[in-house]
Amino acid sequence: MRTIRLSVYRSNKFIYAQIIDDSKAETLVATFGRDAAKVGEEIAAKAAKKKIKEIFFDKGRFKYHGKVKVLAEAARKGGLKF
Repeated sequence: MRTIRLSVYRSNKFIYAQIIDDSKAETLVATFGRDAAKVGEEIAAKAAKKKIKEIFFDKGRFKYHGKVKVLAEAARKGGLKF
C-alpha cells in the first residue's frame, strides 16, 4: 500500500508543507510561505499536477488550529482529500 502524507511544519515566520511518499522515502511536492492559505492552495495545485488526490495529514507536534488549520482547509478546498 502506498502511503502519501502531507507534512506540515510551522516556524515563527513561515509555514512549510510537503507531500511525502513514505514507501519510497521521497518528497513529491513541497512549498512554503508566510500566508498559510496560499501555501495550502499551492500545495493542492502542485499535488493535482502530480495526480495526487488522497493523502494523510501529518500535523506533527502542532495543534490543529491557527495557521495549521488554515493550511489544511485551503488544501481541502483545492481538492485534496484527507
